[in-house]
Amino acid sequence: MRKEEKQEIVQALAEQIKSYGNFYITDTADLSVEKVNGIRRKCFEQGIEIKAVKNTLIKKALIEAGVDSEELFDTLKGASTLMFAETGNAPAKLIKELRKSGDKPVLKAAYIDSTAFVGDNQLTTLVNLKSKNELIADVIALLQSPAKNVISALQSGGNTISGLVKALEERG
Repeated sequence: MRKEEKQEIVQALAEQIKSYGNFYITDTADLSVEKVNGIRRKCFEQGIEIKAVKNTLIKKALIEAGVDSEELFDTLKGASTLMFAETGNAPAKLIKELRKSGDKPVLKAAYIDSTAFVGDNQLTTLVNLKSKNELIADVIALLQSPAKNVISALQSGGNTISGLVKALEERG
């Protein structure tokens, strides 16, 4: 591969890293072509982009994208496959599903919203991460809850309150 081609790959990867903001580094080495194609198919179905890239090019792309994390660089050994997704926990859920039928892909590291998660033992944590939209929905639900309780109490006690007001009017 020529130097210009490598530079184009690095630039393209850096752009993906910046635009997605979430990516996973996995190990899919020693898998059969059939299994790798199955993983690619499932990634496509779930809107996850997958790329097998040389470690040196990944490292250069990370630096180019402004992800200067020594923890991530240390995981770039052996065969590496990158997974990109809009939702931070989508690749983790897919990896967990795929692991039911085999021991790969193995999670080397993940980078979610400027936070690095290193090691396969982080998979459960990543699966349980909520997306930005899920967190916003939770906050809105929490904010609406007290208002709903007040409105509900006023509506249920409305007859009692109006009865009290009428009784006080009649006295006066």
